[in-house]
Amino acid sequence: MGHTPLLMAGSPGWTEPATAGHTAAGDAWGRGSGQSTAYALAFTRTPGFQTPSEFLENPSQSSRLTAPFRKHVRPKKQHEIRRLGELVKKLSDLTGCTQVVDVGSGQGHLSRFMSLGLGLMVKSIEGDQRLVERAQRLDQELLQALQKEEKRNPQVVHTGPRHRPHHVVRWVDPTALCEELLLPLENSPQSEARLLLTGLHACGDLSVALLRHFCRPEVAALASVGCCYMKLSDPGGYPLSQWVAGLPGRELPYRLREGACHALEEYAERLQKAGPGLRTHCYRAALETVIRRARPELRRPGVQGIPRVHELKIEEYVQRGLQRVGLDPHLPLNLAALRAHQAQENRVVAFFSLALLLAPLVETLILLDRLLYLQEQGFHAELLPIFSPELSPRNLVLVATKRPLGETFSVLETEDS
Repeated sequence: MGHTPLLMAGSPGWTEPATAGHTAAGDAWGRGSGQSTAYALAFTRTPGFQTPSEFLENPSQSSRLTAPFRKHVRPKKQHEIRRLGELVKKLSDLTGCTQVVDVGSGQGHLSRFMSLGLGLMVKSIEGDQRLVERAQRLDQELLQALQKEEKRNPQVVHTGPRHRPHHVVRWVDPTALCEELLLPLENSPQSEARLLLTGLHACGDLSVALLRHFCRPEVAALASVGCCYMKLSDPGGYPLSQWVAGLPGRELPYRLREGACHALEEYAERLQKAGPGLRTHCYRAALETVIRRARPELRRPGVQGIPRVHELKIEEYVQRGLQRVGLDPHLPLNLAALRAHQAQENRVVAFFSLALLLAPLVETLILLDRLLYLQEQGFHAELLPIFSPELSPRNLVLVATKRPLGETFSVLETEDS
């Protein structure tokens, strides 16, 4: 994929984003006459490498990670931590950063790979004490596994000391400055600290918090992959830029933001197979009608996944769904109404499919807003498709620096040999 020079908002050569010629990608959109305006306006989601060769030999194990780094990590996450970790390493080298801060680090898979695999100094920030404790146990387990591997293969020499991630339990308030996030590690003098902020699928407003902390002078670079757009505050989390805030009709209601989190490529494959699993949409819509009749104030409750939906009768699904949202599963049900809902299954699938075609366009507007927010303040930013969308649908990383990188920016897009 060719590298596009960065242009600042309002600078010579700047093209208004609404008409900029971004090419959309992915066979999921359809070809030829089926292409829509949404296709033409969305950012490309096709990375500059072919379908990941790392899973050709074994679909569950990345050949680009050694066994200790694959343990406890699913294939999707293996692909994500390797690709983002390698990009962060390159970006750190290009910008002279002394420390990486991984915000919303969860179980620490990305932090562990960056520190023990790539030799970066990493501070890992997570608000859930239980996840941090598990991350620390996994750190120790990985260290022991690496030491055993070195003893078995003495010809493989690890250069330099291994630094495990420094874990901090801290909730990051999107509306306030988090001093802990900006503090250097003990072996990094404050006056010399240059921070790189990163977040792998940082949820909702947490990605926005990363952008606001990037504006601090001690932060030199940013690599952020967002997620869970339906959890964004409005106002507060969207819009951020003056340009998008001035657009007529720029509002994005919950339904559009939630739809932008779905996996277009994976769903297109499901449509082609036309399997019974598609009836999940009809069942969930029927469940929503029952919930709203029983508890009108309960809107859009999260329903944990119900396994093997296609084997259930619609009333069985509704009963299990009611239990998952804290309602009485034995509520009297109107079976005739449920059967009438089920008869509309194909129409529900068609409606969901049409809505999903807009998902990349909605995501583009949200991410464009973030990119412009940084550019309006004089920073240099670009969106890069970093993951294979079939493996990781939220695959666009927002990369930002305080000084221009020029053509060296293109190095970030390439696959390491």
